[in-house]
Amino acid sequence: MPKRDDQQTARVQVYFENPKTELALRREARAGKLTLSRAAERAIERGLQLNRSKGESPDDVLRAVARRLDGHAKSTARDFGWLMELNVALARTLFVRLPEHDADRDPDLLAATEARIERLLDDVASRLERGGRRPVEPDTRPEEPRSFQIAAE
Repeated sequence: MPKRDDQQTARVQVYFENPKTELALRREARAGKLTLSRAAERAIERGLQLNRSKGESPDDVLRAVARRLDGHAKSTARDFGWLMELNVALARTLFVRLPEHDADRDPDLLAATEARIERLLDDVASRLERGGRRPVEPDTRPEEPRSFQIAAE
């Protein structure tokens, strides 16, 4: 049997989009006293062996993954549709409850509103990038412009 050094090895670089996967792999490497590469190799081997033990060919496995991905895409699209409906219902409720005033057309008010919406979207995007909610921090932003004070009166 040839030594490990005599065997030709392939070099593969992997990028993890999910930080939890990387942490799990690092934990497994530490627990088994393995290098990260060896732990990744064993995890991949286990995944491939699992499918081979069921008598599945690689094409069967690929088709099964494609079916699961298709089902996931359909359920995601359905969930997104529900969220859009909820947003429309919320907007409709707000527009019915909040009467329109001449002050609503004030350019300063409109600009301040757009700035607040942009901050909200930036906060949501940063939370999504970090993978979840962040603790609520006290609001240290400056007071709202005068245009909001006018609209509140």
